[in-house]
Amino acid sequence: MKQLRKYAEMPFIGPVVKKLMNVVVSQKANQISKHFAEYLSPVVALTDDLRGECFKIRHKVYCEELKFEDVRADEMETDQFDSHSTHCLIKHIPTGEYAGTVRIVRSDSEEQLLPIEKYCISSIAEDAVHPSDFPRSEICEISRLAVPAQFRKRATDKFKGSATGAINEHVYSERELRCFPFIAVGLYLCAASTSRKHDIKHCFVMMEPRLARSLRFVGIPFQQVGPVVEYHGKRAPYYISRHLLMSGLTPGFKRMLKNIEKKVNTQFN
Repeated sequence: MKQLRKYAEMPFIGPVVKKLMNVVVSQKANQISKHFAEYLSPVVALTDDLRGECFKIRHKVYCEELKFEDVRADEMETDQFDSHSTHCLIKHIPTGEYAGTVRIVRSDSEEQLLPIEKYCISSIAEDAVHPSDFPRSEICEISRLAVPAQFRKRATDKFKGSATGAINEHVYSERELRCFPFIAVGLYLCAASTSRKHDIKHCFVMMEPRLARSLRFVGIPFQQVGPVVEYHGKRAPYYISRHLLMSGLTPGFKRMLKNIEKKVNTQFN
């Protein structure tokens, strides 16, 4: 696949190479969807105990590893946006441990700002899609994505918070490795499922361009709506709508989203 990427932007052969890459990604996505369901499960943190698990993971990643936030005495990383957020976890079925977390910050009023509105609103280009373009009840922000160190194989200073999901091959079986590099994708699809449950149509996120490229490659086409700025590392503002997500996902990842959505919906009942 790495060799194919070199030719994807070349004239004449580029379109053919891209089609071939899409076929490969779609085939791999089918395998990933199957293995993801076998080893990982989405969990909506609807109880205080589950939300506590989210905050503990965030503390380990954002406070202890990356040092983006101060270490807390209770070892839980929380902020003012958690009160109007829905939190999600990915559970590693064989061990019962949690392999990652993400939150969906919602806004029911002008007073409930999204993090991007409070801290990075100037990073959104004037002519780009803006949170104020939509009713407050239809917007959200995906933030605080975090994957614990034991589910990653590289040093944390190579991640800078994007939490790609690569894991320690010495701990987990070779078969499991097929799905673990997509923990971050699973978290985004879990967030998408939760957003759809709340009838949210427009989503914003501050993320590394590297992570955005990876997500776009598997069919999650986040659109960059402003320049790269310094915010917990080099990040840029991105936007995606429900329509863009559903039209961009490959069949394999649509199947993965459908499976995740089914499990998420049962937890709200």
